[in-house]
Amino acid sequence: MSIAALILAGGKATRFGGADKAFVRLNGRPLIEHVLERLRPQASPIAISANGEPTRFAAYSLPVLADAAEFAACGPLAGVAAGLVWAEAAGVEFLLTMPVDTPFFPLDLAAELSPGPAVAVYAGRQHHLAALWPVAFRKELENFLRRDVKFKVRDALTLCGARQVAFTSPHDPFANLNSPGELSGFE
Repeated sequence: MSIAALILAGGKATRFGGADKAFVRLNGRPLIEHVLERLRPQASPIAISANGEPTRFAAYSLPVLADAAEFAACGPLAGVAAGLVWAEAAGVEFLLTMPVDTPFFPLDLAAELSPGPAVAVYAGRQHHLAALWPVAFRKELENFLRRDVKFKVRDALTLCGARQVAFTSPHDPFANLNSPGELSGFE
């Protein structure tokens, strides 16, 4: 089974004063580097989902995928859709997604979520974007995003038949670092 990975780095980071969250530093390194370090042994190829100027990621030599204009108002699912288009062109079967503000996810995440579709759960809480999406779901996701509904990642996961995979750990491995206060708790 072939797995590509997508780092979701398109959030607005309003709680970080609008800073580009991918470059917020944790223990002296940008968050994106922590995520890449954990993804590289698990999946290949890897791309970054982000709107705006793609050259800001040039140091990582990875494709930077912007949301399709058609899905610009669809939140992170627009990034997943762009990732599925890219992964399909790369000839892989599954796409592992991970938010850039989740730097402590398991080193065996792809293996544990396989076979997909699957989504990570910790302490009863589903982490919607720590998921393994089937590339074959691309058209169905695009059609879902074209409907006049509120777009919820949970609904898209249900639509693709994602099973929940429980992870155990003393600390939440899917903790999102959404503010300077949360970030300082891990330094």
